[in-house]
Amino acid sequence: MQPLVVLAQDWTPTKPVRIVVPINGSTNDSLARIIAPKLQEALGQPFVVDNKPGAGGNIGAAEVARSVPDGHTLLVGYNGPLAINVTLFDKMPFDPQKDLAPITLAVKSPQYLVVNTDAGFVDVRDFIAKAKANPTRYSYGSVALGSASHLTMEMMKSAAGFHMTHIPYRGAGNAITDLIAGNIQAGFFVPGNVQGFVKEGRLKLIATTGKKRFPSSPDVPTLNEVGLKDFEATSWIGFLAPGGTPPQIIDRYNREIVKILKQPDVVKKLQEMEFEIVAGSPRQFSDWIGTEIRRWGKVIKDTGAKPE
Repeated sequence: MQPLVVLAQDWTPTKPVRIVVPINGSTNDSLARIIAPKLQEALGQPFVVDNKPGAGGNIGAAEVARSVPDGHTLLVGYNGPLAINVTLFDKMPFDPQKDLAPITLAVKSPQYLVVNTDAGFVDVRDFIAKAKANPTRYSYGSVALGSASHLTMEMMKSAAGFHMTHIPYRGAGNAITDLIAGNIQAGFFVPGNVQGFVKEGRLKLIATTGKKRFPSSPDVPTLNEVGLKDFEATSWIGFLAPGGTPPQIIDRYNREIVKILKQPDVVKKLQEMEFEIVAGSPRQFSDWIGTEIRRWGKVIKDTGAKPE
């Protein structure tokens, strides 16, 4: 009998593989389209990216959870459907820890707080002061209900003591379009979604959510620096399969995706998007999801955030 490692190396898909992205116009989609052709080259079958947005990522994630666990359906998952929604929604259509099989946490990143250039916000302290003084005047957009983009602003509202209306979108694209147009005034986004608009002067970057400043924007403070003590919010993206997918299939995908994430051209693209590349084991990703469920659950309970 051959050892398991040989079986793992021998497994390959026998038909096209669908990579479900449960959100539109986001870095999740960008990552999927970077990885898909590389997997196609490595495994000899087409890898097709399929966007299935809705319900804060739950629709696409639930579809993968219900799929046949034969290696021909994958999920590009993120904070929302894998961690945040467990507490945010009263009822979930799937259990992220039982109905999905982690392959690898791919990337993570702090977020940018960006504002409309005509909204009159001088800096983040001015933003907070104006929001406090005008509790019904301003609104913010998020990439999806229950996303880190949504909950990070709720966390900031609670920490700084201001009100701002939430407008959820289905992906970053429409949210950013409305932010540039002035239909909303602010939002938290991963750098890869907005850094081009910041460089062009179409959006204004006023703060970041990491423990330290971004090397690419050294003059922009973290929220910690402006008095929101211990404030940190991380967005992340990983690959998963339906629960019950055989270990040899999970192992093969882990090996290939980790290898791809370390290729120089992929590293360059992801670093340009301000992502930290993780590329760990399935067990590490499983543990991370559990940690994030608890962390974001506390944020939701502390802020009283509800799905609109």
